Amino acid sequence: QGIVREKRDVKKRCFLTYYMMAKTKIQPILPSLRERKRYLAFEIISKDKITDFNKIEEAISSASLQLFGEIGNAKAGMLFLKNKYDQTKQRGLIRVNNKEIDNIRSALTLVKKIDNKEVIIRSIGVSGILKKAINKYLAS
Repeated sequence: QGIVREKRDVKKRCFLTYYMMAKTKIQPILPSLRERKRYLAFEIISKDKITDFNKIEEAISSASLQLFGEIGNAKAGMLFLKNKYDQTKQRGLIRVNNKEIDNIRSALTLVKKIDNKEVIIRSIGVSGILKKAINKYLAS
């Protein structure tokens, strides 16, 4: 009888532990600890239109990797916004950590060729809000 009661107590404790774990939620990160981001608008100047955004992303990230290494790339936290790339104007957006904006701008100047086509990548501007970056830099 003592063994049966002990097994029941163990099952009860396991169930309660599992139940409490399921009930608790992970606390969100405080705003003061959250990574601040900026949206960097860029323009590609070339003789031929470049339509493949993956090649653009690869060229920019490899230039950044070459200049700053993996740690610098990780600090920048670059995120290329593929759906915001305008193929006709050859303009796009990159989300970057606010402290690494200047580093990414310098990496953009190092890109000389994309898909064996000579290019110049020019930084148009920076915004803290995605909607404003789209309206100000991509729409005009």
